[in-house]
Amino acid sequence: MTTDWREIESRVFMTTGRRMPVVVVRGEGTRVWDDAGKPYLDFFGGPAVHSLGHCHPVLVKAIEEQARTLIHVSNAVYSVPQLQLAQLLIDNSCFDRVYFQNSGTEANEAAIKLARKWGRERKRGAYEIISAVDSFHGRTLAAVTATGTTRYSEPFVPLPAGFTKVMFGDIEAIEMATTPDTCAIILEPIQGEGGVNVPDPSYFPSLREWCDEQKILLMVDEVQTGMCRTGPLFAYQGMGFEPDVMTLAKGLGGGVPVGAILAKEDASIFTPGDHGSTFGGNPLATAAAYAVTKYMLENDMPARVARLSDYFFDKLETLQSSQPLISGVRGKGLLLAIGLTKDVAERVTMECLSNGLIVNNVRPNAVRLAPPLTVSEAEIDEAVAVIETALASAEA
Repeated sequence: MTTDWREIESRVFMTTGRRMPVVVVRGEGTRVWDDAGKPYLDFFGGPAVHSLGHCHPVLVKAIEEQARTLIHVSNAVYSVPQLQLAQLLIDNSCFDRVYFQNSGTEANEAAIKLARKWGRERKRGAYEIISAVDSFHGRTLAAVTATGTTRYSEPFVPLPAGFTKVMFGDIEAIEMATTPDTCAIILEPIQGEGGVNVPDPSYFPSLREWCDEQKILLMVDEVQTGMCRTGPLFAYQGMGFEPDVMTLAKGLGGGVPVGAILAKEDASIFTPGDHGSTFGGNPLATAAAYAVTKYMLENDMPARVARLSDYFFDKLETLQSSQPLISGVRGKGLLLAIGLTKDVAERVTMECLSNGLIVNNVRPNAVRLAPPLTVSEAEIDEAVAVIETALASAEA
């Protein structure tokens, strides 16, 4: 007798969102299989979690070896995998200190706490944080308040005070929103959930100058853009500026839950008792993340992503020339979105799913594409062919 997992979910699981009508039971590389044995190309990826694809041998080996050695130990003692990962991230970034969490939400929550303490001690009690409209920073109460998508925060009012939102990419809006009580600005280098919105190249360098002038922390949420997703190991490295604080998660563990907050020395003002995490940075998670990060660096993943990005963009722009439903293609690296002239993204997503491709309708008129960084050109060709069919069906 076949188990009806969807029926079980409807009875026992809290309803916090809608699922695609597929039960995934196995994954390898860019593909997953459902409980009926049907294969799918996964261009959603968690989203953007499976940086090395599903069940990459390097990641599986690291998990197996660490699981036989030491799965968890308290942060009250030293842990070798945790410190190996910490050193690797510091050596390959502009930051001086790191602390590990379980997720991107927790990393952003830590960043908000860090900014508040920094403002209290370094800027006469400043506590306000500026974020962007259409941003996404997580689901904890402070993170969802910083998030610039109203539908995520409305059910939980009253929200914490001290958060101001401005249009993304508008430096003048940032300047107008800044007050003597502003302690930090938190932004995604590229807005993922907001529709894969890429700012003008001058935006972040100008923002860096403004933050220096006003004595404000510039914090970047690289939960989705980090770990070579846009090309460089971290997106800021290809955008002409250095932040004071950065958060990571998603692709860092390649599928294993792990997050991180990194800060420059001047911004790293946590002291014992300020923050903590029972499971954050445990040996299993950090061994996995260390293997993923090391593999990326040793195999020049930034160059691979740049090449595949050019190939993917070319294929999608060629498709645009013959498909009037496409309004444009945007993104960086392997974080892309197809803009649509009509609000049919959900229909396109479902048509893709029925034809063996998993994508995400990140906005009513935008489909997000975030395949593994290990995706092949042949798999990109296969995905584009499915998208073409889905667009034709949605337009009919």
